[in-house]
This record gives sequence, C-alpha cells and structure tokens, in this order.
Amino acid sequence: MSDTTAVTEAEASELADAEPQAGQEQADKPVERAPESPAERIARLEREGDIAADYLEGLLDIADLDGDIDMDVEGDRASVSIVGGKLSHLVGSEGEVLDALQELTRLAVLRETGERSRLMLDIDGHRATRRSELTRIGTEAARKVAETGEPVKLSAMSPFERKVVHDAVAAAGLRSESEGEEPNRCVVVLPSLSQSA
Repeated sequence: MSDTTAVTEAEASELADAEPQAGQEQADKPVERAPESPAERIARLEREGDIAADYLEGLLDIADLDGDIDMDVEGDRASVSIVGGKLSHLVGSEGEVLDALQELTRLAVLRETGERSRLMLDIDGHRATRRSELTRIGTEAARKVAETGEPVKLSAMSPFERKVVHDAVAAAGLRSESEGEEPNRCVVVLPSLSQSA
C-alpha cells in the first residue's frame, strides 16, 4: 500500500467521523442520488450555505448579537463563517459552543433538505486559527517521525482537528492513522513505508 493510499483511507475515516450524529435514523437508509455534475454539487452546497445563513441570522437576532455571515464552498462542503462583533462566547473555551452551534446548523439544513450536511461553521476565526495551529503540530510531528523513524501519538482531538493533522502529515510525505474511541480518538503519525521496512 502506498503512503498516499494510507492517508486517503485515514482521511476517509475522519470524514466519516465528522458526519453529524443527529438524524442517524435517516442516515441508516441509503440515499439514492444520481451522480452530480460539478455545477449541481456547487448549487447544492450553496443552498446548504443559504439555509445555514438564514438559521444563524435568526439565532443572532434572537440573542441580539451583531455579526456578518460569510458563505463559501470549500472542497465538498459548505462553509459558513460569522465574523465581527463580540462573538468569542459563541465559541467557548475549547470550541465546545461552536461545535454545538455547528450541529444545530446542520440539523436546520437536514430539516430543509432531508439530507445530512457536512457544513463547516466558523465563528470569530476560531477554526481558521486552530487549523493553523494543527497544521504546525502535524508538520512538527511528521518532522520528528522522519528524523527518528518512530511513530508519534498526538493528544485526543475532534474529527475536524484530526482531519487537519492528517492533511498536514500527508503534505509532509508521511502517513497517519486515527486510533482509540471518541472522545479520546487521536492521530498517530507513522514513518514512511520505506523507513519502517
């Protein structure tokens, strides 16, 4: 198995982990969807972003909070960000409030579309900042593994965090996998196959 294949499998595992838990009963039924053209996929993701933005605007109004909502499509998911105002309390000390709001937003999309969403929510730049930190952690761990030839086990992380680390390790030319059970699931950075041979 090549290093690229190992990382791809790890990424696929992380993406599966990152799926929302709510609406599981619907997820158990296979969704028969015809293959989408790129334009149809983008239109579907933009619609998810619009639904999410409407839901979040309503929440901000109810809480009497200021904030601008930006929408984008990143890869194969809709991305919505709330910026401006004093929003750090909507993130929480470890991002737990942000995670809860993301799940509620995904549920709002599910209610409107009937399909689970992998929408990513960021508030006050928290995920963007965390992504930079995690990329540094993944790159540093890959450097250490490349030097020593020994695996490095990182601390427990959320599915989003693990995905970012897997990407950083792959970019460094090494492989990684996740091990353990939630909420203690973590990334293990492995030497390249040629190092471990």
